Amino acid sequence: MTREEKSQVIQDLTAQLADTNTIYLADISGLDALTTSNLRRACFKANVKLAVVKNTLLSKAMEASDKEFGELQDILKGNTSLMIAEAGNAPAKVIKEFRKKSDKPLLKGAYVEEAIYVGDEQLDALVNIKSREELIGDIITILQSPAKNVVSALQSGGGKLSGILKTLSEK
Repeated sequence: MTREEKSQVIQDLTAQLADTNTIYLADISGLDALTTSNLRRACFKANVKLAVVKNTLLSKAMEASDKEFGELQDILKGNTSLMIAEAGNAPAKVIKEFRKKSDKPLLKGAYVEEAIYVGDEQLDALVNIKSREELIGDIITILQSPAKNVVSALQSGGGKLSGILKTLSEK
């Protein structure tokens, strides 16, 4: 790879890192071609971009980025695959689901909404992260709950009141 090609790859990686808030680093070494293809297919279905990257180029792209990746640059050893997604928990769900059939991919680390997670033991915590849409849905549900209670109280109260009036009129 020439210097120009390397600088172009670094520029592309820097642009990708700047455009997203969800970045996972995984180790998929040791997977055969069929299993790797199945992993790529699972990532595509979950709207996750999967790319194998060179550690030095990714490290330089992280340095050039305006985001603070902290300890993630220290774990760039061995084979590294970059997983990028819109939803914060999508790559974690893909990894967890895929590991039901295989022992890989291993999570090296993740950068989700400015929070840094290092190590494979963080996978369960990452799976439980709610996406932006899920949080908005929870907030709307919480806000609707008191209004629903008031409406149901008024409706049930109106039924009781009309029942009492009907009973009194019949007497």
